[in-house]
Amino acid sequence: MLDFALGADDRRVVTGNWDTLGAEASRIRLEVFVEEQQVPLAEELDARDAQCLHAIAYDADGRAMGTGRLLPDGHIGRMAVRKPWRGQGVGSLLLTALMDAARRRGDAEVVLDAQLHARAFYARHGFTEEGETFMDAGIPHRVMRRRL
Repeated sequence: MLDFALGADDRRVVTGNWDTLGAEASRIRLEVFVEEQQVPLAEELDARDAQCLHAIAYDADGRAMGTGRLLPDGHIGRMAVRKPWRGQGVGSLLLTALMDAARRRGDAEVVLDAQLHARAFYARHGFTEEGETFMDAGIPHRVMRRRL
């Protein structure tokens, strides 16, 4: 099943399962995480994808700009925006769509593991940091949480 949400300038976020959105989400994640950030491929794609709700943001011309996923336990992850669209609100569109989906299914909160450089972005969306910094795929992260 696909769900559409419109953003500014005819941008839209599509949510759905891995069977429907996995090919496009994989391309974005490989580009951002594996190619740019040097995350090992074996650590990037995992068996949890099949259990998640995925979101892809498209521009007015139908080009995929970014992706993210919502796990059954309320974790948001694999947030990735392609370089040409960074700093243009794409991450906010994706994050809002995933939080809305969590709220609709009855989740009381969402949690994510933020790369340290992205903490301010998540804080602007109401997330608060907790715990110590930890390494994931060689990149420092911090747990962040938000009540819905």
